[in-house]
Parts: sequence; C-alpha cells; structure tokens
Amino acid sequence: MSQYPLLFRVRQTFDSQTVNDIPSTVETELSRLELGRRIKQGESVAITCGSRGVANIAIIIKAAVEHFKRLGAKPFIVPAMGSHGGGTAEGQRELIEGYGVTEAAMGCPIRASMETVVVCQASEGFPVHFDKHAFGANHVLVVGRVKPHTGFAGDIESGLMKMMLIGLGKFEGAKIYHRAIMNYSFGQIIRSVAREVLSKCRIVAGIGVVENAYDQTALIRAVAPHEFEEREKELLVLAKAWIPRLPFKTADILLIDEMGKNISGTGMDTNVIGRKYNDHAAVEGEWPKVKRLIVRGLTEATHGNATGIGMAEFCRTRLVEEMDKKITRINCLTGGHPVAAMIPLDYPTDREILDVAFPTIGLTEPPDAKLMWIHNTLEVSEVECSAAYYNEARERPDLTILKEPRPMPFDAAGNLPDHV
Repeated sequence: MSQYPLLFRVRQTFDSQTVNDIPSTVETELSRLELGRRIKQGESVAITCGSRGVANIAIIIKAAVEHFKRLGAKPFIVPAMGSHGGGTAEGQRELIEGYGVTEAAMGCPIRASMETVVVCQASEGFPVHFDKHAFGANHVLVVGRVKPHTGFAGDIESGLMKMMLIGLGKFEGAKIYHRAIMNYSFGQIIRSVAREVLSKCRIVAGIGVVENAYDQTALIRAVAPHEFEEREKELLVLAKAWIPRLPFKTADILLIDEMGKNISGTGMDTNVIGRKYNDHAAVEGEWPKVKRLIVRGLTEATHGNATGIGMAEFCRTRLVEEMDKKITRINCLTGGHPVAAMIPLDYPTDREILDVAFPTIGLTEPPDAKLMWIHNTLEVSEVECSAAYYNEARERPDLTILKEPRPMPFDAAGNLPDHV
C-alpha cells in the first residue's frame, strides 16, 4: 500500500493536581490516624506491595516503613498480587524489586509466599484466603492505587478493597474470587470478602493513592479500617475524573507502542481504549470507539506477561516472541478472561500490519483514516494523530499542535520508532 496518512503531534491539557512531597504526605496522613494507640513496641506490620506500576510506589512504601519504625514496630513487605509473577513467590518478589521495592532500599524484609490461610467461609459459600505472612503479623497496612477497574463498573472498583481480596488472597484466593464473581457480582464479592478480612485479619489502616492523567501521584489518603468502603468510593470518583483520555472520541486505528501489567491489569487500560465491556468494540455509550487496535511490543517490567493481548486485532511478531505464554495464560484463566490471552494476527513490521489493517476499516482510504498513535495507555499527554483530525485539533482549546502534518516515520525495514 503506497499511501499512509500524514501525522501531526498534539499535547493535551488535563486538569490535575500533584503531591509534591510524597514522604511527608505519607507521614502526615498516617500520623493523622494515631496508629501508635493500637501498635505496641516490637509488633510486626505487614505492608502490601502490588504488581501495578504505581507511580512513586517505592517512595510511598519506604515512607510507610519509616513511620512504623518510628512507632517502634517491625514492618515487613508482602508482595500482594494474586496470580501475577507466574503465580510464584520468586516471580512476585522479582516484580516488586523491579519497581525499586528491595530489602536494601526499604530497610526491612520482604516476605514472599504463595501460601495462604483460610480465614473462614464467605456467606456465599467459598473460602476466604489470606497471605500466610500477613496473617501472622500483628497488623496489616494495605497500600493500593484507587482507579477504575478494567472489567467491572461500580462505586467500588480497583483499590484497597480489591487488594484485600485478590492481592492478599494470592493465587488461591484470586482463583476462587474470580469464579465467585461469575456467579454473583464484583460488588457483592468484594464487599463480602472485605467484610471478613477487616473483621478477622488485623487490618490497621490503608493508604489509598490516586494518580492524575499524567501518571503522577495526585493524592495520598490514609484510611482507617472502618472507613475503607466510604473513602474508597470518594477516591474512585476523583480517579475517574482524572483518568487519562485519548484526544478524540473515534478512531479507525489505534497504534500502541507497548502494553504490560505495569501499565494496566489488562496490559492496556480498557477505560482509555474503550473496550471495558467487550474485547473488540466499545459498547453503546462507551468512548472512545476504536475499530482496529495494533500493539507493537511488551514492557520490560511485565516480565513476559501479555495479559490483554487478545483485545488487539493486530500485533508485531516480536510481541508474540516476547510473550511468556504460560504466565499470560495463568493470569488470564485466573481472572476468568481467557480471551485476553489469545494471540492477534501478527506481522513482522509495522508497514505490513498497516497494509492489512487499513482495508478492514471500511471505505475510508488510508490517507483519510483516523489514526492515533500512543506510547502506552498511561502516557497520552502527547499523541500522534492523523491529518483527518487536524481541523478539529486547531479549534480545540485543550489541544496544542506541537508538530505539523508530516509522513509516517518508517525506517528502511518498514518499522516505526519504538517510542512515539
């Protein structure tokens, strides 16, 4: 195919706020809860660390460790991430160490295990699992980012309560809870299990983190156990308002440089690409509406986990070669979403992919196609857009045109740069 759309670059302006001094904010928030009244000298505190690429997670956890040390407690860190890391303790430790959460940097032990304690039976009739090391601690601090879930909608989605289920439930808990969600609902199961965990597992507090559209820490809130549900509802409202968005509501083709578990639970945030309820199309009332999704590679931090690859119609062959099929399938099957592990049509070069993708968008000729190109679904403040959007972009006060329309930058092999 000889013709491709011209591309211009835009910068989006998002409303946002940022936490400037993270350590002091964590200290101030935890101090507000006066945990010294509950935590005695020498008692142990398990602090959770998840697998998502939460901005500044090492700084946040380090500040929490320091707070508990000042109280005379003995903190340690527990990887809390369901089936990620291949469902192994070593894999989960490796994941958090990749985020800078190491024993040396944090100044406390990391205790990674896939063993759980069955705390009780939930009222729906399934066992409630809880990490062995966390259950053995005198206290547990739940640290998690609050954000819209990639597959469920409600007033509670991804956050502290989910961390108590899937994260601290480890592989066994994640498997049974995702099965239970098929029979009941996400909202019912998350509340049912959280109620049991809060009453039986010595949760001392939570730290809820909300990020802005620029992938920066926007808000840190310490939460007392009895406030988890109400505070999380409030934080989710903010998270939904601050979520990054694509600059335009429709696209014939969306090009994404990289996907991975450090970007989103589904590799690509479905709230950004418009595929939260249906893997290959936006439902009525959902935006954006993207006809064809092309993914070009995996992040290094995802360690081969390509969960979510099945939402794309096309991908570069190198992505399939980088993919650890076993780890990906474990994660997708545990989450009850086998389609997310299915492999799209793959081609060696970007040019070959576009040549087969453009004829599938309808009667629109390639030069006139609506194409957006992003690095990943966390980084959308600057986007390459095809000329079909140019007139609208010029009229939009929230968009700044950084580069005028120019040809797509293919190299001699027919590939685009790895970073848009």
